[in-house]
Amino acid sequence: MPPSPKTILVIAGDPSGDLHGAHLIKELKSHGFRIAAVGGPLIRKEADEFIEDLAARGMTGFLEPFKALPFFFRLARRLRAFMLKTRPAALICIDYYGFNRRVLAIAKACGVPAYYYISPQVWASRAGRIKTLKDLIRRMFVIFPFEEKIYTQENVPCLFVGHPLLDLLPAAHRNGGLKAPLKVGLLPGSRASEIKRHLPLFLKAFEEIKRHFPDSKAFVFASASLPDRAYAAAGKFELVRESDYKSRMKLDIAISSSGTATLENALLGIPMVVVYKLSWATYTIARAIIKVPYISMANILAGRLLVPELIQNDATPQKIARAAVSLLENPEKLAALKKDLAGLREVLGSTGAAQRTARAIAAELAS
Repeated sequence: MPPSPKTILVIAGDPSGDLHGAHLIKELKSHGFRIAAVGGPLIRKEADEFIEDLAARGMTGFLEPFKALPFFFRLARRLRAFMLKTRPAALICIDYYGFNRRVLAIAKACGVPAYYYISPQVWASRAGRIKTLKDLIRRMFVIFPFEEKIYTQENVPCLFVGHPLLDLLPAAHRNGGLKAPLKVGLLPGSRASEIKRHLPLFLKAFEEIKRHFPDSKAFVFASASLPDRAYAAAGKFELVRESDYKSRMKLDIAISSSGTATLENALLGIPMVVVYKLSWATYTIARAIIKVPYISMANILAGRLLVPELIQNDATPQKIARAAVSLLENPEKLAALKKDLAGLREVLGSTGAAQRTARAIAAELAS
């Protein structure tokens, strides 16, 4: 079968990849491409052909994916068959290195040129992945400015396109002090395992906060890729699903799982306490290989501890509440933090990340 110059295969494996992949697909389609994809509910809406919902599986850590190995092997075989039959013009992988590395190897064997949008966090751990990627991709499209230098030093073609969140998030508007009722956002994560570990913890922390601020009201922010039953522990608390961040912007403070949500909060100027708990086996492995001093992207970008981080044993309801209350009871500290967080937008480039990426890929394939 002759190659199909109009088909591009896109692979995303988690909720943030699903979000950014959906916007990239829109841009690719504006260049005349037909899109086949693996992703989540957002990509499903945009793709011409949806192959598998991978994002909804929500696996984290180092050990959980092993339980799903039969699924991954089956999906890899399906993707190999798809590439051999369809001969797509290109493969675009989005983050999610563990599975995408295997798909990239299949693409190389099938003669399909491959690109990577949103780099795995090689700067945080396992820098050796760069050498593997160098052999498998044509170009890396990165969303943090410091990543371009890392790949360029290793002679990997790379382009910094700006952060895709800049296209989605309104500018921070954090003037004025606290007003009753205090609005507390609970963001336990986008994967079922994260929610199971974090949500009960966050709810108990909120009850502690209410002792200091009796009029407080909590809002549990839910992932688009998970059903309401995943948040059953929230009980009477209001569940919020949104795509425009209007409810999020009204928060006075957030208790947030480490991940994309912390960068979203930062760009919205929302003070937060960042929390993360893992299984003990995964935590032990993570401690051994992670090389960055912080888990929150807000702190990584700032190069200092802007927002409190509570990990594993330190992630108790009492400590979470104490960190939140210490911010809320100090108006000057709270105002300075809002300003510092909102200022992080300036280091993330300009809007149009998906547009620049699609344009570069279209131009390269055309040539």
